[in-house]
Amino acid sequence: MKESELSTEPIGQNLIKLISNLCFSVFVFSVLIFTVIAITYQPPDPWLESAPALTKFFSQTENATFKNDDSILKTGEDVVLVAAPKVPPALAINPITETVIEKSEEKILNLNLKSDCEDLKFVNCSDPRVLVTVERFNLKTFKFIVFLEYQTPVSGSKLDECDVAWRFRNKKEKSWRKYRDFRRFKFGIGENCTYNVVHAGGWHSGINARRPRNRPNTTRSSGNPRLAPPVGDEEINDTIPTLGSEMNFRKGKYLYYARGGDYCKGMNHYLWSFLCGLGEAMYLNRTFVMDLSVCLSATYNPSNRDEEGKDFRFYFDFEHLNEVASVVEESEFLRGWKKWNRGRKRKVPVKKVTTYKVTPMQLKKDKSTIIWRQFDAPEPENYWYRVCEGQAAKYIQRPWHALWKSKRLMNIVTEISGQMDWDFDAVHVVRGEKAQNKELWPHLDANTSPDALLTKLKEMIQPWRNLYIATNEPFYNYFDKLRSQYKVHLLDDYKELWSNKSEWYNETTLLNDGKPVEFDGYMRVAVDTEVLYRAKTHVETFYNLTKDCKDGINTC
Repeated sequence: MKESELSTEPIGQNLIKLISNLCFSVFVFSVLIFTVIAITYQPPDPWLESAPALTKFFSQTENATFKNDDSILKTGEDVVLVAAPKVPPALAINPITETVIEKSEEKILNLNLKSDCEDLKFVNCSDPRVLVTVERFNLKTFKFIVFLEYQTPVSGSKLDECDVAWRFRNKKEKSWRKYRDFRRFKFGIGENCTYNVVHAGGWHSGINARRPRNRPNTTRSSGNPRLAPPVGDEEINDTIPTLGSEMNFRKGKYLYYARGGDYCKGMNHYLWSFLCGLGEAMYLNRTFVMDLSVCLSATYNPSNRDEEGKDFRFYFDFEHLNEVASVVEESEFLRGWKKWNRGRKRKVPVKKVTTYKVTPMQLKKDKSTIIWRQFDAPEPENYWYRVCEGQAAKYIQRPWHALWKSKRLMNIVTEISGQMDWDFDAVHVVRGEKAQNKELWPHLDANTSPDALLTKLKEMIQPWRNLYIATNEPFYNYFDKLRSQYKVHLLDDYKELWSNKSEWYNETTLLNDGKPVEFDGYMRVAVDTEVLYRAKTHVETFYNLTKDCKDGINTC
């Protein structure tokens, strides 16, 4: 028995050693695999927390098959930035908070102002206590607004009224732009003979505090564009800066994209391609040459025809783009190029690139003054965004932070939201061609019928709320059934904001060399998008109203 035990003991020990060695080998192999993954892993776009979502939004796969939702137009102010660009010092303003108001009250106490109730019977609008009262009222009333600065109140139409103007920003907007409101306040006498607000007027009701309107500046600059004359909205400067001297042109390095197949495509397609080109220019540390001429796709045109010659500045904030990225307007660039080559034997060094397959990485060390990408191949080989596909996608980051919607369009958004006192819900109703295509969206038409909408919205939105409907449904009365339960608002309810008597109309006409500008489909989508994002409750078609997939059957 002892011999048997002695003979089996080494076998048991060997088995234990074998299992230990095997476990150790598995551990070492796992560490090796983890190390390889860590080395080869490409992190997401450091600019955008939601970059993968946006990539999926614009292009389900990074190839020439391009699908997008033209009923929504996302730009930089709609995106959460991980590493947000710093606010320019000239625009940096500390918001007015409860702490700021308390400090103002301390200063007022030190002034030893009289507080006899008889003295307060007639409101002195320049009394600092009036402004503090308005500041505290606004802070409690408008939770989604960041108040930046106030003007000294002025007299209203009655002895107990004052008109007050202020600048603000909506908390849901990721830009640092400022907007303006002015309202009329009626005051009463509260406890301890202090002012209180008895009644606050609606959006832009304080007409005595309204600023005088000035002629907007839309010209080319012959010097410093910041020295341009005052504009209708002083936050807007559409000046196109010049390159200056010929030597300045020669010192620059440029990336020039010739017009490709993206022209006259949908706006989301245009943005996806434009930001690819701008991103490549940033990667190469070059100035991007911009064609300010935008083509209105037939999708957005009532005549169902493409319309060329639209100005980029109708839709986007060129001043902001010029501040955060190195860009030059195309005609200015071509003028500088022509001037330099005229009468010189040594021409500007130019590298022509005739295929998108030449990657940005291959061009990184190129010394040419101009890299000229040409897109002469048939579609889809001539789309700009092809440059950013494949391996290039790991190096080129689309600079969403550089592209904001036009401040003029955002003023319309602010006006609509302000008229609803920033207290509204919204539903995005996608209909149009998708609702008619039963093969790809079999339930969409029925799920967005008035009866179905009313049933569904009752579950999500309280009755008699302000309800803004962002939609591509062409028939205005289609949503009438919802008026039995909600205060319905549609974009066409605010036509006066772009009518021939509006500030938008006057300023865009001047920008367009005196020719009236149509409030087109691109603009409608841009405004609808931004009002939608400012709602307290936001209901989506393909997430809340129907089980159909956004891009068609079997694509969820």
